[in-house]
Amino acid sequence: MKKQFLTIGLAASAVLVFGLTSCNKEECHECHYEMDGQEVELGERCDDALTELEASGYAVNGTTYDVHCHEH
Repeated sequence: MKKQFLTIGLAASAVLVFGLTSCNKEECHECHYEMDGQEVELGERCDDALTELEASGYAVNGTTYDVHCHEH
């Protein structure tokens, strides 16, 4: 009986550890664009917002600037 509880406990612990390390992993990067030779920080963007920002750029007063994102 003790062996069954130990086995169940170890299995549950393994599932919990695996679940915590594999779920909700965000890919986040610091982003900026350049305007008039100056770097303008946009802050950290993650996952879909990061992908969208890099793909479509950042618009300011009708001008769209290329955005560059990198790991911090």
